[in-house]
Amino acid sequence: MVVRGDGALVSAEFARRRPIETILSGPAASLVGARYLTGLDRAIVSDIGGTTTDIAVLENGQPRIDPQGASVGGHRTMVEAVAMRTFGLGGDSEVTIEEGGLSGRIVLGPRRLVPLSLAAHLHGGQIVEALQKQETRPVPSRLNGRFACLSGMPARHATGLSKSEAALYARLGPEPVALDALILSSAQLAPLDRLVARGLVSLIGFTPSDAAHVLGRQMGWDAGAARLGAVLFARRRDGAGQQLATDAEAFCERVMARLARRSAEAVLETALCEDGLDGAALAGHELMRRALDGEQSVTRLRVSLDRPVIGLGASAPLHYAGLGALLRGDCVLPEDADVANAIGAVVGRVGVRSEAHIGQPQEGVYRVQVAEELRDFPDEEEALAFAESVLTRDLHDRARQAGADQAELHVTRDIRAVDVDGSRRFLEARVVAQASGRPRMTLNHD
Repeated sequence: MVVRGDGALVSAEFARRRPIETILSGPAASLVGARYLTGLDRAIVSDIGGTTTDIAVLENGQPRIDPQGASVGGHRTMVEAVAMRTFGLGGDSEVTIEEGGLSGRIVLGPRRLVPLSLAAHLHGGQIVEALQKQETRPVPSRLNGRFACLSGMPARHATGLSKSEAALYARLGPEPVALDALILSSAQLAPLDRLVARGLVSLIGFTPSDAAHVLGRQMGWDAGAARLGAVLFARRRDGAGQQLATDAEAFCERVMARLARRSAEAVLETALCEDGLDGAALAGHELMRRALDGEQSVTRLRVSLDRPVIGLGASAPLHYAGLGALLRGDCVLPEDADVANAIGAVVGRVGVRSEAHIGQPQEGVYRVQVAEELRDFPDEEEALAFAESVLTRDLHDRARQAGADQAELHVTRDIRAVDVDGSRRFLEARVVAQASGRPRMTLNHD
């Protein structure tokens, strides 16, 4: 079985015939898994990974489907799939300091970096040695704690490089090189960024995963390298000339708090968009900031959601521990949040959907458009009954082809009519049929 973009299961043969329908199947499976793990029918599901956070809405136990179709590369595909908003926010998001700001505000993402702790774990002591050397310098540099290496993409993809890009590319190899040794002038930063954007070069630097290692909330990689990176950041100064933090731990607490805050803003932005508002503009508004921070002044502002948030991802218990308090609601963290995607694929149901349209091209004529058929009827109920019979026959066949065993069929009517001078006038109608069932099981005997 294969997961489709709306969270339903279909047979592998069905997916081969209509592969486009598997767009966004991964996030859709996570939503199905979230519903199974929590039993919640109405929730906002936030799945945080290393690179991105994917947020979608559960309504009536089903992922909300984007009526305009999945968006890929900025283009609408007109393929039904889960309505998902993706943010460049994760455990491996790049940590930087806001340029030109007085407060030294921490900025996360949207670019992903290889964490210092992971790089030191993979490449031995050369990362730690370079960090120790940078720590002894009296004046901190914004290039401190940064390294670059080739990503492993085959060299044949490094075509069409500019002279400056080719020069940097030639100086890099599989082993990390400190940026303060690689970059000879600020003019080389732009070519390096272009190499990273093309996937030819990987950047290594401080991330929330490193902050978690320093604070002892995450283990497995080199916490010593992470701490050195935090020390280098803490020594830097804001626009007012003050150190960013008193020590490594204080800086890491700021990073973790910033990730929780950005996660709350992303959830809130998604909720506002669901209400038909400009979520991106409103979530960053000063009034919304005051509401999230709970500032007490002449005007008291509060913001909350009408449903709980379900946190998914291996790092969800780490990063979402304070999310409920920020949003003044419940944040549910399932025990098996790290494998919700796989669970969703296992417990999903086969589902197919079809609809018919009934219009009235002239008084007394009810025209039914369903499947490949177009027929006229003199009676409204007769037209509706015909549409339902064709949909039922068609869906039973499609559900069987999709791999369903004993599919259940649900048919709904959406009739639009108006009252004119006490007389009912039919406008149009939609008949929607949905078939769902568990996949057929087979037992193979050797």
